[in-house]
Amino acid sequence: MAVERVATGFRWAEGPVYFPAGRYVLFSDIPNNRIMRFSEDDGHVSVFRQPSMNSNGNTIDREGRLITCEHSGRRVTRTELDGSITIIADKYNGKRLNSPNDAVVTSDGAIWFTDPAYGIGGFYEGIKAEPEQEKHNVYRVDPKSGDIKVIADDFVEPNGIAFAPDEKKLYVIDTGFTDGPDNPSHIRVFDLDVAAGKASNSKVFAEMPKPSITDGLRCDTEGRVWCSVGWGDPTEDGVRCYTPGGELLGKIHIPETVANLCFGGQQRNRLYICGSTSLYAVYTSAQGAMKP
Repeated sequence: MAVERVATGFRWAEGPVYFPAGRYVLFSDIPNNRIMRFSEDDGHVSVFRQPSMNSNGNTIDREGRLITCEHSGRRVTRTELDGSITIIADKYNGKRLNSPNDAVVTSDGAIWFTDPAYGIGGFYEGIKAEPEQEKHNVYRVDPKSGDIKVIADDFVEPNGIAFAPDEKKLYVIDTGFTDGPDNPSHIRVFDLDVAAGKASNSKVFAEMPKPSITDGLRCDTEGRVWCSVGWGDPTEDGVRCYTPGGELLGKIHIPETVANLCFGGQQRNRLYICGSTSLYAVYTSAQGAMKP
């Protein structure tokens, strides 16, 4: 089960999502303003969308549609099955979002996403602008009404987001350490009530070894948490795996900073890893929960 580099030549690979129907991985190349596609059957790499509005996080909903967080668009969109694009969220309380970063979809169709300020901080990953939202929030979009509400407003920079496979826990990364040494570099976990659309009882799930941070995470079928690590000590670059209780189980070392990851493959046991300029893959003994 060696780590393979299956594609390279990107500026900043992020936001991978696996589409079982087509056996391909989509991922963002943020500074190059494009979404890439890696075809699992023959290893072919192609451009899926360009421009992509400096897309970052991607996920798939229960109808097989692509959900994308866009930096320069400052919005969350859905790509319909006919290829048209629907805007899911671009404003809250009449003001533009900062720069949606990552998203997940619960079984009821609600879209949950994070909104830090990274995409408006400069021109490399988006369009530089002043934030209109006072806080950097985690939001939920109601599947029926389309109403947007704040789930959590006490993050410095909310980033990666994922659910436990039973949808009873919500995991959200805070990468606030990028804004100052006293800010957090950790994963938080909430008790989740999908029916009520609420998350409560927040606590720290796992601390990252500063100056490293984690950016993206996914769960496997046993509820273990797999997260990216990078930006700090090069010996920490890669992936960490935690038990549902927050105990570190092991690490996968990657020779580049890792931003995000997802499970794929026909058995959901292939971990795809976005490592800066490259896409890596490794077969594991675990199976991804494959919940968006």
